[in-house]
Amino acid sequence: MTLESRQDPRLASSDAGVRRIAILDIADAEDDDDLPLLIAALREDVAADVRVEAARVLGGWGHPAAVDALAEALLDADADVRIAAATSLGQLKDASAGERLLPWASHADASVRAAALRGLKELRIAAAAAPARVALMHDDAGVRREAVGVLGWLKSSEALPAIAHIATADTDPDVRRAATGALGLSNEDGHATVLPALLTALRDTSWPVREEAATTIAKLVPPGALDALLAAMADDAWQVRLRAARALGRLRDAAALPALIQALGHPIGNLRKEAAVALGEIGASAAASALEVAAADPDPEVRKTARLALARLPVEVPEQVAVRTPT
Repeated sequence: MTLESRQDPRLASSDAGVRRIAILDIADAEDDDDLPLLIAALREDVAADVRVEAARVLGGWGHPAAVDALAEALLDADADVRIAAATSLGQLKDASAGERLLPWASHADASVRAAALRGLKELRIAAAAAPARVALMHDDAGVRREAVGVLGWLKSSEALPAIAHIATADTDPDVRRAATGALGLSNEDGHATVLPALLTALRDTSWPVREEAATTIAKLVPPGALDALLAAMADDAWQVRLRAARALGRLRDAAALPALIQALGHPIGNLRKEAAVALGEIGASAAASALEVAAADPDPEVRKTARLALARLPVEVPEQVAVRTPT
């Protein structure tokens, strides 16, 4: 790709609206030779709205010059431009762009550092692990959250102990929630490391963290989670109960039947539906009566799910009575 470009007289207009429309038209044309026009608009236009538009459309280009311009825009004087640049960096798909972003992942400015880490997360390049591990100890919660995302998507087994610690000990609930979710990307060898953290997170003071813990357990289905999930079926937040019900269904342990059957009577239809799904996955005939009642639930989705669950239960065949043939 060359960086030679044509000129567009509209970009010299005194009307910022005209310049913004020109940016949109140039982007729609998708001509690589016009890339310098967009970069120049992002770097030099006096109107923040025009710079925002340039930052937004540059997210569709993976050229190194576009990545450099977007990274520089993270330091723009206008907050909306910085946000647009960060969003576009997060949409990059070409792994080669990661090399351009790596230096920014160690920038002194926390918002710049967080935006660079967010972009690196999607690119999944191994070199991003080092700055992400350092960023786990950053004072800014946003930086720590993005660092957790990078390491989680890289499935970095070396980082699992640190992420597990953050899931239970970080002062920010959003960071704890992100770390709890990142633990779900571990493989079977890492289950022993992450399970204690997940069980602790299932008792977190923040219900979104507890919900994430139940969701992650449902993904991993690690042994040893049954009792904690049964306790979570009494959680104050129905969202946590819903995720716990999903996890119990995947564990397929009949010990969960009483809690799931009780959940069929919860006021929240989504929870009743999830309980019915779980009962179908466990597949115990002892749930038949409760599912038959649920098959007449006021919520059509619950009724449908209950009927599907009933169809998965084993059919009890009555004992055959021997008939004697007269002699």
